[in-house]
Amino acid sequence: MQDFEVIVDPLRAFMLQIGAYLPRLAVAVVVLIAGWLIAKTVRFAVVKALRALNFHVLTERAGVDGFLQQGGTETDTTDVFGVVLYWVVILAALIIAFNGLGLQQVTDLLTRVLLFLPKLLVGLLVIIVGSYFGRFVANVVHTYLQNVGISDAEVLGRIAHYAIVVFVVLIAVDHLDIGAGLVQQTFLILLAGIVLALALAFGLGGRDWAARLLERWFPRQRGDD
Repeated sequence: MQDFEVIVDPLRAFMLQIGAYLPRLAVAVVVLIAGWLIAKTVRFAVVKALRALNFHVLTERAGVDGFLQQGGTETDTTDVFGVVLYWVVILAALIIAFNGLGLQQVTDLLTRVLLFLPKLLVGLLVIIVGSYFGRFVANVVHTYLQNVGISDAEVLGRIAHYAIVVFVVLIAVDHLDIGAGLVQQTFLILLAGIVLALALAFGLGGRDWAARLLERWFPRQRGDD
C-alpha cells in the first residue's frame, strides 16, 4: 500500500499542477486571439486613415515608395506603417499572455522588441519627411542655379538632395540607437576624406580645372571684371 502511495502521490501532484495551469493557459489563448483580432483591426484602420490623409502621396514624392519597390515588393510605406502597428499589438498580447503564464524571461525579451518598434516608426517618419524636404531643396537649388546660368545646376541640386538625405538618415539611426556612434564616425571619416581629396585636387593639379569651372558657372561676373 505504501509503495502504491509513493507512485500515486507524485502523479496526483502533477495532475493538480496541470489543473491549476490549464485556466491560465486558456486565458493566454483568449488573450492571443483577441490581440490578433485587434491587431488586424488596427492595421486596417491605420492604413485607411493614412491613405485618407494622402500620406501615400507624401511617401511617393519623397522617393521612399520607389526605394521599397526596387526590392521587388508592391508594398508601400503606408502598408509598412500598418504592419509595424500590427506587430505592436501582437507583441503586447504576447507579453500579457506569457506574463500570465509566468514566463518572465520571454516577457522581458518581447518587451524590449515592443519598445523598439515605436522608435522604428519615428525613424521611418523622419526619413520620409527629410527625403521630401531634400527633394524640395534640390528642386529649389536646381531652378535657381539654372536661372542664373549655371550649367551644372542639376548636379548641384542632386548633391544638395543627397547631403540632406544622409543627414536625415544619421538622425534616424541616432534615434534608433543602432551603432549610432560608429555610423557617425564613419560618416565623418568619409567626409574628411572627400574634403581632403578636393583640397589636394585644387591645390596640386586642379587649379586650371577650377578656373574653367568657375568661368563656366559665373561667366557674367568674371566678364564684368
